[in-house]
Amino acid sequence: MKAPPPEPLISADKRSLTFVMHWREEPVTCVVSCAALEAYFWLAPSADDARTLRGFRDGFARIRAIAERKLLAHRWKHLELSTADFAKH
Repeated sequence: MKAPPPEPLISADKRSLTFVMHWREEPVTCVVSCAALEAYFWLAPSADDARTLRGFRDGFARIRAIAERKLLAHRWKHLELSTADFAKH
């Protein structure tokens, strides 16, 4: 059974979302920029919190895949995902 995506927190400045995922039994704090959601997940720049969270949930499989690729290269405890990370894949 597929696990639901983690519940992210929207930053106070509305520029990113933070969530925790588990990688090889270790928690990793991940931050994805709203700019990346706008560029690669069809999020409108003026989206409210509910729409931002929905965009994150809808795109979580791809967000997780990019995070896992970065984690394969380096064991981070804090991982930031930007527009550039999504442009590569």
